[in-house]
Amino acid sequence: MARTADYVRKTKETDISLHFNLDGTGSSSIHTGIGFFDHMLDGFARHGLFDLKVNVAGDLAVDCHHTIEDTGIVLGNAIKEAVGDKKGIRRYGSCILPMDETLVLCAVDLSGRPYLVFDGEFTTDRVGYMETEMVKEFFYAISYTAGMNLHIRVLSGGNNHHMIEAMFKAFAKALDQATVIDPRIT
Repeated sequence: MARTADYVRKTKETDISLHFNLDGTGSSSIHTGIGFFDHMLDGFARHGLFDLKVNVAGDLAVDCHHTIEDTGIVLGNAIKEAVGDKKGIRRYGSCILPMDETLVLCAVDLSGRPYLVFDGEFTTDRVGYMETEMVKEFFYAISYTAGMNLHIRVLSGGNNHHMIEAMFKAFAKALDQATVIDPRIT
């Protein structure tokens, strides 16, 4: 059975269509209007070996908030749908990911209970056209809509680009690990 999801969400602020394949190859086609966010979603797909297609038309003339938060909502719903009844999955996943001077820990529990613990401080207001405060909002939206326990902690940092990128990649690796079907689990 294919573990995929297609999700569309239209609000006053955003129009989002997303295709997610949990058992993909890491291919992506991403257009959110925010270059750095596209780069982060591409890294998520590539390092989690998920196929991801995202098209977002958002109210970027206001700011990036609705585009990023709503994409998190849609991705969280797609993850939940693709995982399905969760039979046979490992449920837990974790990753400690280095990126130059940065080291990020991410742990996931697909428990059905949403909870986010986010421990990361940024020293700039934005990276590219993405506001750094939106990183936490994005992961909160995913944890809430997917019904997952999600912990992200910067163990050592420095460069804001590296810290954010390590978070997205560590999340991808942890989610991939948690969603693997283990034949020993009955």
